[in-house]
Formats: sequence, structure tokens, C-alpha cells
Amino acid sequence: MTSLFDPAPEDGPPPVDPGAPLAVRMRPQSLDEVVGQQHLLGARAPLRRLVEADEPMSLVLYGPPGTGKTTLAHVISLATQRSFVQLSALDSGVKEVRAVIANAKRELTHAGRRTVLFIDEVHRFSKTQQDSLLSAVEDRIVSLIAATTENPFFSVVSPLLSRSLVLALQSLDDEDVRTVLRRALTSERGLDGAVTLTAEAEEHLLRVAGGDARKALTALESGAGAARAAGSDVLDLATLETAVAQAAVRYDRSGDQHYDIASALIKSIRGSDVDAALHYLARMVEAGEDPRFIARRLVISASEDIGMADPTALLTAVAAADAVAFIGMPEGHFPLAHAVVHLATAPKSNAITTAMGESVADVRAGLAGPVPPGLRDAHYAGAKKLGHGKTYVYPHAHPDGVVPQQYPPDALVGRDYYRPTGRGVEAQIGARLAKLRAIVRRRG
Repeated sequence: MTSLFDPAPEDGPPPVDPGAPLAVRMRPQSLDEVVGQQHLLGARAPLRRLVEADEPMSLVLYGPPGTGKTTLAHVISLATQRSFVQLSALDSGVKEVRAVIANAKRELTHAGRRTVLFIDEVHRFSKTQQDSLLSAVEDRIVSLIAATTENPFFSVVSPLLSRSLVLALQSLDDEDVRTVLRRALTSERGLDGAVTLTAEAEEHLLRVAGGDARKALTALESGAGAARAAGSDVLDLATLETAVAQAAVRYDRSGDQHYDIASALIKSIRGSDVDAALHYLARMVEAGEDPRFIARRLVISASEDIGMADPTALLTAVAAADAVAFIGMPEGHFPLAHAVVHLATAPKSNAITTAMGESVADVRAGLAGPVPPGLRDAHYAGAKKLGHGKTYVYPHAHPDGVVPQQYPPDALVGRDYYRPTGRGVEAQIGARLAKLRAIVRRRG
């Protein structure tokens, strides 16, 4: 158990330890210093209202690493003049929780001062450990601030959720991280102008950070130390690369290479070159590409280039997109790689792409016509008088589940849009489809 901050003195926040890591020294000391999260901190946003009203509250802060969960907990404590106690779910249990609650009761009874209990990685607490908090949260003996990188509706017990306000933090964008870096370069709490940063080095820091302010500040501190050790007050790209041991990926996400690399990824998958596909995926990930963009491209590829040759490819691509949204980056690159390998090694077919293209072209050319009477909706009053559904034959009433019947409009009878290849599962589908069309169209 670690008490990180005593109540703030009347003349301002507690002093900052000059030997602390840069990310700790630059931790905001008021809501106005917090970068990003304006959906929570704007003038009428919920978190600002709760803090400024100094209401007893319990929060669950949910978001990717480096988005400010710990920072917000500290700021809330400072803004509300409460005692602040931090526990980590990695090395704390029911015993430590009960000790904090007992001390919070004494503080509230004898000093009239409330306690903010911050629990990092609360999803690692067992159900029993989470249940041990319920009474103290219910009675407002402590104001719980629980932080998690996992969806709290899956990882936090329902009774605790019902007693807390769940706030979702969003990943910082590049401009947010840029603001954090430039503030750290000039602030007295930070580097205080000891080094300057070249434009190339700044862009590399943004790529390295991937929306994680703590990672950006850690890399900046390492690079600044390397520059000063070399007798320079300028942190350039070469020095930074050496310090953070990560090569710069020269890739402009807003320029041509954004589209060139994405195109190369999809074409490598289409061409079944799994190694090239993984290379382009790695370049996109290392450049800080939005993983949702990558996932969307993979989902499209699964239908456009593979389709029914391997029906499970789309399932894998969608699962990868869901996994990335669930766990975030950097671990999200594993399900993305999983999907890339599956798609690149799967048998390929563009039969679905061709079928949809041809059917849409016919519709646009005016080949439509009325729906056959037997297929029209017959569930409303008067439908039978119009003859709707009268001639419809229910397929499940036939032993084979397939019956001769006209389904398309007259103008499209006999039109074949879907033409399966002989690759993968489509080889089996093609043989079955020929039989189905023969029955349905009264052939043979």
C-alpha cells in the first residue's frame, strides 16, 4: 500500500520530487492541465461537475494505457483536498483493502476528511476482493477510483459497477501527445529548456508513443539524457533512435505512403504471400497506424478476395477487429497478425465480389420488376385478397427442403450471379449449387 499524495496544502499542490521520472513530474496538478478527454472534462462534462461540486463519488476509469487514468485519480484527490491512497491489484489483496477502509473510517470520524482509494488494474482483483469494497463504497467511507484497461462490464462485478460511474477514456491523438511533449520540454517541472527537439525526432516520438503519453515522456527523457551525455542540447532523430532502441518508420500516415502500404498489405494477402503481408502489417503497426483502419481493411479483404472459398476467413477478420477494440495496442497487433496469416494462406475467390458487382449493375440498369406474388408479404389484413402468398410453396414441407419455385422478378429468371470457383470450400458449394438451381428453376 502506497500513499502517494498527502492532502494538498492551502497554498498549492505538493512539491514535485526532482528525481522522479519525467512522466511523474509532468503529471497534471489540476483538471485544466489534463490533455485530452474533453468529453469528460469540458465545461458541462460529468467528471468536471463531480470534481468541482466535491461530491462523494466512486468512478471506474476505463481506457487504453497512457490515457490518464492514474493522472485523473491524482487530480481528483488534489482538487477535492482528500487523502489519497493507491493500491495495485497486482500486489494487494483483501487484507490491504480492509486496512485502507479502517484507516479511512478513522480519518472521516476524527478529522472529517474523506479518502480517495485508487485501485490500478482493478480487473485483476478477484470477485471476493472486489466484493470487499462494496460496503465502504456504499457507505461512502471511501471514494473509489478504479482503473482498468479491460471492459469493466466483463471484468468488474455488477454490484460495484452499480455503485460507480463508469467513464471511458479515449486514446490521445497525436496533437494531444505533441502538447504533452512540448510542455515537458519547457516546464520547470520537466526539462526546463535543457534540450530542444528536432521536428523529425518529435514525429518519431509520436510514432513510438502510439497515443500513450507516459510512453512518449519516457522516451523523451531517455533521448534527452542521451543528448546531454553526448554534450548536445539538441535531441535529433539519430540520438533518439539510439536511446529508445526503435528504428524510425519513415511513413507519413496522412500522405501517399498511408495508401501505398495499405494497398501492398491487401495485394500481398490476395497474392497469398503471407511473409510480405506480415511485413506490411508490421510497417503499419510501427508507424502508429490506427489499428481500426487495419482491421477494417482485413474484414473487407476476407469477403472481397476469399469469400466462400474459406467462409471462416471473415469470422477471423471480424474477431480480430473485436479483439483490437477490446484489448487495444500494442497487444492488438497479435490478433491482427492472426487474421493476416489466415487470410493470406486461405484459398482465394472473388466470386462474391463479382456476383455483387453484376447484381448491382443490373439493378442500376433497371432490371428489377415486381416481386412474384407468391413471395409478397401475406401477414397483413387484406393481403390474401390481393393474392399475396397464395402460390408460395413452403420449402421445409418438402423432404429435401428445396422446391421448384420462382424467386427473382421475371426479368431476371435464369440469371447466374454467383459463380463459385473450384478452390477451397467453393468446390463443394459449386457442385451443390448446380443441383439447387436445377431444382429451383425446374431443370432436369
